[in-house]
Amino acid sequence: MNLSGKRFLVIGGSGVLGSEIVKKLHEQGAAVLATATSNDSAARIPSVAEVRLLLDYQNPDSVTTLTDYLIGSTKLDGIVNAAGVVAFGPAAELSQKTIAALTNINFAGPMQLLAQLHPMLAASAQAGNEPVVLNITGVVSEQPLPNLAAYSASKTAIGGFLEALKREWRRDAIRVLSANPGHTETGLASRAIAGTAPAFPQGMTADHVAGRIVKALLEDEKELPSQAF
Repeated sequence: MNLSGKRFLVIGGSGVLGSEIVKKLHEQGAAVLATATSNDSAARIPSVAEVRLLLDYQNPDSVTTLTDYLIGSTKLDGIVNAAGVVAFGPAAELSQKTIAALTNINFAGPMQLLAQLHPMLAASAQAGNEPVVLNITGVVSEQPLPNLAAYSASKTAIGGFLEALKREWRRDAIRVLSANPGHTETGLASRAIAGTAPAFPQGMTADHVAGRIVKALLEDEKELPSQAF
């Protein structure tokens, strides 16, 4: 896929990994629209982003507001979802608030967003632009881990959705990728919404993971399992 001149939406473009993806897409000639959850966090979106937008996956109306705006104002050739939250601790100690946040941010919100933006991706395909969706799902979707039960469940859920979507949207010429990197040094574990992170071994750099993701977009890869990183 030639990224030059393509328009990409990066969800979570203010985050450590998302911002690296924004910059690397821009380096390949793509125009990038990026989201953050607040005006404060939007300031962390790299300046190379053409447009900064707000999106709160925990609010379905926020998703609809964003998708209505995009459908009415621009075109899209690709979506990269780099947003997510993590929670640690025994499954028996999970609160409903934690479960709801993990579900909405890691699964339900992205599912709503992709469904509502399907017409834009289909239009891109009809124009011959090879549209693509890539969701950063993570290694826990392949191997759920103890003390990460709810987090693993939310990532397994979006992973299953993407697998079905890959087959469903193939006839629309829309490529769907689930990227499953292992532990990456983004600071996400230190910002857990519940529990305390264990002592992880040194993870991959955000630069490496972002570079591998953009390489997959460029080379029309169909799978990005954990071992690909």
